[in-house]
Amino acid sequence: MHAVIKTGGKQYRVKAGDEFNIEKLDAAKGDEVVFDQVLAVGDGDDIKIGAPLVDGASVKANVVTQGRDRKVLIFKKKRRKGYMIKNGHRQHFTRVRITEVNA
Repeated sequence: MHAVIKTGGKQYRVKAGDEFNIEKLDAAKGDEVVFDQVLAVGDGDDIKIGAPLVDGASVKANVVTQGRDRKVLIFKKKRRKGYMIKNGHRQHFTRVRITEVNA
């Protein structure tokens, strides 16, 4: 069974056993988190789509780790003016493992 969940302003298609990075959550390593914003849930051709959310559906996951992503470089330049600025940014993330999809 798979589900489409919404977290951190993004949507993810998940099933039990999946492990992936999401926007940072305030949870420690090993904590269980519950995603209650389920947009769709189903198995194969039998799918239930919410309007906008599926009633009573939830997805449980365990926090594997907290971390920071690779550095993204930002470079600004205006030609012939001597204006150059270089900045960087490392986004925080939470790695989760889906344990259960409840319809």
